Amino acid sequence: MLTTYGSRISGLAVYRPHRLVANEELSARTTVSPEWIESRTGIKTRHHADEEETIAAMATAAGEKAVVTADIDPGEVDLTIVASATRRVRMPGVAPEVASRIGLPHSGAYDLNAVCAGFTYSLAMASNAVRLGEARHVLVIGAERTSEWIDPNDPDTFVIFGDGAGAAVVSRSDTAGIGPAVWGSDGARHEVLGITEKADGREYVTMNGPLVYKWSTATMPDVAHRACAAAGITLEDIAWFVPHQANKRIIHTLTANLGLPQDRVVNDVVDTGNTSAASVPLALNRLKESGRATPGEKVLLLGFGAGLTYAGQVVDMP
Repeated sequence: MLTTYGSRISGLAVYRPHRLVANEELSARTTVSPEWIESRTGIKTRHHADEEETIAAMATAAGEKAVVTADIDPGEVDLTIVASATRRVRMPGVAPEVASRIGLPHSGAYDLNAVCAGFTYSLAMASNAVRLGEARHVLVIGAERTSEWIDPNDPDTFVIFGDGAGAAVVSRSDTAGIGPAVWGSDGARHEVLGITEKADGREYVTMNGPLVYKWSTATMPDVAHRACAAAGITLEDIAWFVPHQANKRIIHTLTANLGLPQDRVVNDVVDTGNTSAASVPLALNRLKESGRATPGEKVLLLGFGAGLTYAGQVVDMP
């Protein structure tokens, strides 16, 4: 007989690269002003990784701390998932390396690439594995080095993206601390946002910002409502909203379209920029560290971006 369990986030941790890049530094190298950058994106600073802060290194640092905060034996972590879209090495995946670095002797490991929705996709995979009894604890990490892929002559991208890693441990629970995922994709618009080769022969992030804004603000409210319904609640039951940290304008409009109070949404993008798959766990950890949230409160997570892919779920605040 199949035995099912509940799942919950039992540990949460992040790694932010040491180098902080302010708008003034970017402005000194370009024709745009710090004020233009902030008014357009809402971003004041972002972190850029140095040579030693590889995706594996950042994922390991965040993952180690998450396992410690979960207060579990590393030998009980049965699966490691690393969500990332910015690795230059195509094979092998980084997740086995990360599991080995952390010291998880019995962990399966794989990479997942759903770009900015990578963490919410991975959280769903982890929750399913735990609920079905395939794993006792799953380590989920979103880690990105987007700064490696930025065209220094394209202000639509170089002012937005940053680097970092966020990790969560998903564990068995007597209650449903992670709701079912509502996800989907729109591959007909795959060219809207991605990494493409330009005239100089190098590959860079390219983005049609207006189309991304229009799509995300029009499409994601329905996803948010469906994620709440899947969890057996309504949007009115949500205490906190943690969307992908695309830019402040998208976050503000999306929150307004949902009718949620702006003071209940996390705006980590101001200090961290857009970190793709790392953005949701970085923002969730920012909320936890702020002391504003109470454990057990309902939090709506919403990841969306290149692909186009999206996924959302309701979780209990760890």
